Amino acid sequence: MGSNGLSYTLHGDYYLSDLVVNEEEPTYGKYGMLRKQFLKEHRSARYQYLFMTGELTAHLNRVDQEAREQVEILVKQMVGKQGVTEQLKMQDLMKWGGIMNNIKACVEEIVLKEIIYL
Repeated sequence: MGSNGLSYTLHGDYYLSDLVVNEEEPTYGKYGMLRKQFLKEHRSARYQYLFMTGELTAHLNRVDQEAREQVEILVKQMVGKQGVTEQLKMQDLMKWGGIMNNIKACVEEIVLKEIIYL
């Protein structure tokens, strides 16, 4: 065991560290993946810090959860403000679908700006 706490094994003429690679790929949702990509591309020091301290997966899962909760809340609020009802859905499914798609697009843009891309 070296002075840094790592153990080494002789491979030919070289000692290589016996690092254990965690084979399990961390999982996180859509917003966690977007956050990871943003950090890698625009906040590389923060990304490296989170990665090296083992906090990256927990951070991405927290961000993903927060974003999903915010999407749900904002969609409900906008649906209420715009008067989108189940009655409209039954009467004119195309109109209802168009309104819902617009609401979801607006909400997603808000969440990306306020949570993911910071």
